[in-house]
Amino acid sequence: MKATAEKTAPAKGHTGAGKTAKAAKTKQTLAKTPKAAQAPAQSAEKVVKDVKDTSAKTTKDEKARRAKKDKVVRDSFTMPKSDYEKLAELKQRCLDGGVSVKKSELLRAGLALLAAAPPKRLIAAVSALDTVKTGRPAKS
Repeated sequence: MKATAEKTAPAKGHTGAGKTAKAAKTKQTLAKTPKAAQAPAQSAEKVVKDVKDTSAKTTKDEKARRAKKDKVVRDSFTMPKSDYEKLAELKQRCLDGGVSVKKSELLRAGLALLAAAPPKRLIAAVSALDTVKTGRPAKS
């Protein structure tokens, strides 16, 4: 039993009071140091917390935006050269207006306009088009 009593007794020179004395000295040292010296440490912690909060918000916003987007589908189609040139003209008109636009964006804008048009207007627009042979054009 003597062996167990020796193990539980604190080592020579080490008491539990030593730990509290160190903590008290640290508090006293902080109290003596000017508040200006303490402020950068506190503000740094605050900045880190703010950055973490904003980064968490942006990732949530990005995930929400990504979830709303449709999948992109790649397709090819045939159109008369005159219609293809109209795309170039429309791109130039957009550039003149201060907006940079791609051909695919112009086509999507046209689809949006046709989708918003009344059925009679849509049918009239489609009827006014010449039919084009599908497939790749012959090499010339």
